[in-house]
Amino acid sequence: MARNPLGDLGNNLGEYLREQRKNAELSVRQLSEVAGISNPYLSQIERGVKKPSAEILQALAKGLSISAETLYIQAGLLDPDDSSAKERLTTRELLMVDPKLTSRQRQTLIDIYDSFVGDTDEGQAPGEPDATQTSTSKPRKRPTKRSTK
Repeated sequence: MARNPLGDLGNNLGEYLREQRKNAELSVRQLSEVAGISNPYLSQIERGVKKPSAEILQALAKGLSISAETLYIQAGLLDPDDSSAKERLTTRELLMVDPKLTSRQRQTLIDIYDSFVGDTDEGQAPGEPDATQTSTSKPRKRPTKRSTK
């Protein structure tokens, strides 16, 4: 196997990108189209041969529907111990960048987390109205069934 010029850093980012792409059920070709980068370049990033720019990471994050900060941390552009970066990351993103977890452990914890909070926005308790709902809105009346005798 050829020596990786980026060392472990490129492999960690590449492995993370591959994992995120597979979780999103996208092929390399599909993600490259969505992100607007070439298929061979994405493949080289995943193999750790190329180190992408912040702009490419941002395009990949958008295509994967994850935060660009998460990819910046994986690429070594942001310090994961920086408290200001941690404050902006969601619970799911923090789980995804924890170096102590295996990919299976990450996915299991995310599944457990999702079972508790579902699809609600972070910081919003399940069952609470979201910011687009007003407190003065009245609940809709459900239509009653009428018997047809």
